[in-house]
Amino acid sequence: MTKILIEDLEHILMHTESLWDEMNEKRIFITGGTGFFGCWLLESFTYIVEQLKLSAQAVILTRDIERFKQKCPHLFNHPALEFYQGDICNFPFPKGEFSHLIHAGTSTNARLYQDNHLGMFNEIIEGTRRTLEFAKVSGVKKYLLTSSGAVYGKQPNIMSHIPETYEGSPDTCNISSSYGEGKRASELLCTLYHHQYGIETKIARCFAFVGAYLPLNLHFAIGNFIGDAIEGKNIEIKGDGTPLRSYLYASDLMIWLWTILLKGESCFPYNVGSDQEISIKQLAELIGEIYDVKVNMHQISKLDQPPNRYVPSINRSLSLLEDKTIVELTEGIKKTFAWYKT
Repeated sequence: MTKILIEDLEHILMHTESLWDEMNEKRIFITGGTGFFGCWLLESFTYIVEQLKLSAQAVILTRDIERFKQKCPHLFNHPALEFYQGDICNFPFPKGEFSHLIHAGTSTNARLYQDNHLGMFNEIIEGTRRTLEFAKVSGVKKYLLTSSGAVYGKQPNIMSHIPETYEGSPDTCNISSSYGEGKRASELLCTLYHHQYGIETKIARCFAFVGAYLPLNLHFAIGNFIGDAIEGKNIEIKGDGTPLRSYLYASDLMIWLWTILLKGESCFPYNVGSDQEISIKQLAELIGEIYDVKVNMHQISKLDQPPNRYVPSINRSLSLLEDKTIVELTEGIKKTFAWYKT
């Protein structure tokens, strides 16, 4: 385990330590435990269980156990973790009772689903339904859905930061809305199961992030840019660089997710992300300046058009946290770069 990761895990423990007593002698079921979110959930869970000497176990659903064993042997062999093979839409229910469930098992790989929007929509809905059914029969008291800021649809130009109270939605006549609409329907399923079966369903509307385990070769701009810098290549901006985004570092993401699961209100969505906006062009230039690589623009900025925005208001989430310390973007980029280099 790298020094950087240990520092991040200590940061997570420091800001969540008071929450973990309820996990002692408990079992938690986690879907999506082998992706970006999942690796951080497992790293933080195992570290905190060790440091606090808790007797707790996590069972992780995965499609490919052997692949994860090769990717993260230190996690695969950890005594607090058990890996359970199955598909999110139809996995057989593991035996025994569980107290908590985190459903983070939806692929966000746009390339994978670019020709199968219906497949993406079905996977999101059926995966959520399946995990809620499992929660119902296995005694789960607290269930966390990792939803998305995509549920809001296009952010209005006049709105600098999108709050949880905004009632916009994706365009239902646009097939690219399959992800956002799937997450919206999943949130409704959580609300229905809460009211009918009493499960405490917590909702985290996640935006954009940076940190160890972030894929560097998919559709995440910040991952692509860091990957280019690691290889010493020019950073290529395929668009005009004007879209505005924000990035929360992974250790803060974990603090927020564990806090929402253990302390958040049911059916009361929380935006999870940074409220510090930055344009794609500025992001590329920041990374280029830090690592002395050139930035190439492929399109001319359209100054007469307002930029596309995807930036959350996080006041509701901050009100839930005891400590509001957030890792700055530049530090998060440097940590991610160093972790991959190591």
